[in-house]
Amino acid sequence: MDFEYLIKLLFILLEGMGTSLQVFALTLIFSIPLGMIVAMGKMSKHLIINFPIKVYISIMRGTPLILQLIFIYFGPYYIFNVTYDRFTAAIIAFSINYAAYFAEIFRGGMESMPLGQYEAAAVLGYTKSQTFFRIILPQVVKRVIPASANEVITLIKDTALAQTIGVIELFSLAQKQSSFVFSVMPLFVAGVFYYILNLVVSGTFGYIEKKLNYYR
Repeated sequence: MDFEYLIKLLFILLEGMGTSLQVFALTLIFSIPLGMIVAMGKMSKHLIINFPIKVYISIMRGTPLILQLIFIYFGPYYIFNVTYDRFTAAIIAFSINYAAYFAEIFRGGMESMPLGQYEAAAVLGYTKSQTFFRIILPQVVKRVIPASANEVITLIKDTALAQTIGVIELFSLAQKQSSFVFSVMPLFVAGVFYYILNLVVSGTFGYIEKKLNYYR
């Protein structure tokens, strides 16, 4: 494999990494707020709210993401005769899958807060919304950072599953190039890209965790 092809390969894989980053970023944008809503719904005392959410979380966590991708992309066509593009299907599948995992992380963080903090806030005259956003939420964020970091790192690697429904991303391009030149070098370079992205994510979460160290 000559140097000229290596440069060409880098540009090809960078294009695929752009798609992977789009899947990664959009999944976080949609799944984190949805996960918070789902977490609060699961904590609801009303059966009509928490039961469907428990079923949803159970299905999302109990079935493979690759199966969910296939179902969300092909299901609407076979059931309702509705079609939409592969990228949109991938974002929907990733978002609702990761929302379920983030929901459990957020729920655990919120339920770990001592009741005394809510009582103290009430004595000081805080409303429920003020208590949640000013006192509880900052501490919950601190507690869920390590678990959330693990999920985000997993998401970076899971973006490769988007190729299941034909989304051309980093790993699919690496596989294609590997078959073209009969070499594992493209796969190795793709692995380096994934590793660098994970280093950036790990460093970012480490920085955030240090910034929140004043919450003990």
